[in-house]
Amino acid sequence: MPRVLVSDKLSPTAVQIFKDRGVDVDYMPEVGPDKEKLLSIIDQYDGLAIRSATKVTEKLIAAATNLKVIGRAGIGVDNVDIPAASRKGIIVMNTPFGNSITTAEHAVAMMFALARQLPEANASTKAGKWEKNRFMGVEITGKTLGVIGCGNIGSIVATRGVGLKMHVVAFDPFLSESRASELGVEKVEFDELLARADFITLHTPMTEKTKNIINADSIAKMKTGVYIINCARGGLIVEADLVAALKSGKVAGAAIDVFEVEPAKESPYFDLENVVATPHLGAATTEAQENVALQIAEQMSDYLMKGAVSNAINMPSITAEEAPRLKPFVKLAEVLGSFVGQVTEEPIKEVEIVFDGATAQMNTRALISAALAGLIRPQVADVNMVSAPIMAKERGIMLSEVKRDKSGVFDGYIMLKVTTPSMTRTIAGTCFSDGKPRFIQIKGINLDAEVGQHMLYTTNADAPGIIGLLGTVCGQNGVNIANFQLGRNRPGGDAIALLYLDAPFPEDVLAQVRAHQAIDSAKRLQFDVGLT
Repeated sequence: MPRVLVSDKLSPTAVQIFKDRGVDVDYMPEVGPDKEKLLSIIDQYDGLAIRSATKVTEKLIAAATNLKVIGRAGIGVDNVDIPAASRKGIIVMNTPFGNSITTAEHAVAMMFALARQLPEANASTKAGKWEKNRFMGVEITGKTLGVIGCGNIGSIVATRGVGLKMHVVAFDPFLSESRASELGVEKVEFDELLARADFITLHTPMTEKTKNIINADSIAKMKTGVYIINCARGGLIVEADLVAALKSGKVAGAAIDVFEVEPAKESPYFDLENVVATPHLGAATTEAQENVALQIAEQMSDYLMKGAVSNAINMPSITAEEAPRLKPFVKLAEVLGSFVGQVTEEPIKEVEIVFDGATAQMNTRALISAALAGLIRPQVADVNMVSAPIMAKERGIMLSEVKRDKSGVFDGYIMLKVTTPSMTRTIAGTCFSDGKPRFIQIKGINLDAEVGQHMLYTTNADAPGIIGLLGTVCGQNGVNIANFQLGRNRPGGDAIALLYLDAPFPEDVLAQVRAHQAIDSAKRLQFDVGLT
């Protein structure tokens, strides 16, 4: 039974979901802020469910010897060292949709609060003053709203802006013209948004490209009297630059829900009357808190119990419905990669993965990750589907993918083409109705070979006596052959042999095979993918 630690405050209903789905769960929200305690027990768990209080550092990940999945109940994963988790093969999930509406509504509320100076007016009125002339606001209607980041939350804010009769311009490198038209917004470049917007709202994740995106230079390109709303991430704004602009009047007001350092017990924003500040309330509604807690419990349970992957930051998604059908082909892709990884001794420069027929309609991202894991594992034993794409990129391996309609007798197959400085190697395979992977082509030579845990692979010129040679050597040394497959490209041309063995091929016997003049090369292979 997989075991999960909930180290932050989560809904009791979420904890019950783990239990109902067969997961052993420990609810210990006091452990999240206690770094040393968490470090001392993390190796006992397969999953870690968190919010924002728990900091999943590289040190914690190194100690998490059994951890398979980290689930963040919420959208932000700034408190998780994702590269470290990926290198360790740990899936990191979040819930990007659970609090989208709530955060978007908070951004719109902050915009209204700025436009009508509501917090200051409220405080003044409650203090017994009646300063009606002091709090002169501005209308929202007819103004230009600039949305930086038009994903889940930004697109909701954009449609709310359209509903408020604002003209909405959006900057997002991934926003298509058709999607912009569907939302009723105008897609623009970053500098144009800065120049045109009366209100600017931030809804982009925190990355190296977006960090400090609002700074002295970008503020200088804005209209005088602009209003800025940030309910995304504190690091998107250089706080000192915005404070200076607020003091000078270049920026008329700012609404800040997120800060560079949280909790923000002190900030230069707090001394300014034209700043509305809230304590990271974007997702703070009863509905949102419940939604993200339930979602992360369901996602983590589905992965630990069924192998389904959803909303993962560092892993292709695999739905619970497609997991059973995809599983045999994930195994196949890993076997193909493993074959090439074991027989290739030179550095790999390029990998092309061809998906033919039915496989082209599958979740090819998952299949690619599996193939890369198999390819790299002979050199890096602890690689898996999560860490493999990162390791391939670090090694400078160029990756390409080809999808095509059915082109042969098989309903679908996968082919790997691997290029080294001196050669290109190809291998193809498929899965039959029994779900077991089979090799159907190696080096352009067709064959039908069952995959076994222990195998011997030889190449030679097509000539009489090879079957007898291999059979004799194995018989004389007590090596039992479970299956024997041959293939050639033409009579007298290149030929290959694949032997499925009951046990690993002994090293001294391998030396005998290699020493024979008829054998060009011989490799013993092992496939550790749950095969029997």
